[in-house]
Amino acid sequence: MDVFDCIRTRRSIRKYKDKPVPWDNIVEIMQAGKYAPFAGNIMNCKFIVVKDEAKRRSIAECCAQQYWMQDAPVHIVVVGEPQKADRYYGTRGVRLYTIQGIAAAVENMLLTAHSLGLGACWVGAFDEDEIRRNCNLPEDVNVQAIVTIGYADEYPEMPPKLRIEHAMYFEKWWGRIEGPKTGLGMWSPVIKKQVTETHKNIKKAIGRVKKKLKKKKKE
Repeated sequence: MDVFDCIRTRRSIRKYKDKPVPWDNIVEIMQAGKYAPFAGNIMNCKFIVVKDEAKRRSIAECCAQQYWMQDAPVHIVVVGEPQKADRYYGTRGVRLYTIQGIAAAVENMLLTAHSLGLGACWVGAFDEDEIRRNCNLPEDVNVQAIVTIGYADEYPEMPPKLRIEHAMYFEKWWGRIEGPKTGLGMWSPVIKKQVTETHKNIKKAIGRVKKKLKKKKKE
């Protein structure tokens, strides 16, 4: 699958078939997470694979009672190790770089799951203390995300997205520059108006020429 097609067609899946996911697919998904860009190449992230049915039910309860989660045959609890980043980058490593790296890892995992014909969902609403107890986590790590994995039993439509010109500026906040008029995005109405006006002006010019020719013939 082309990478942009994979990005464009990926969806958050909340309905799953009762079908096991091959172990090699699970490993491939975690491998993709491992290859995310971590600051200083500090891979301060761990993956906890949860397949036990009772534990999955418990995790769903801890995630704001999102009971659809328990139907996903695999949960991957993504755990951060902020102290590793703190050694090299201090507070910024803890509060920013760790979160950035793990977010990149999770996105890699979602895209890889989709490319393998699987469905996945990034869950961020959870009671961290309860997840910590469920997974027997030490105090120096924190829960960053839970990724549900399984075979999709739904095919959601693409949600509405902003057009790119509504999400970009040039050089500064609210920076707008007028580039060459193209047929793309916000410029298409401008071009349409200009073309319409040009057609009108051409018709008027032709009309004037015809009148002059008729005059000359009469003379």
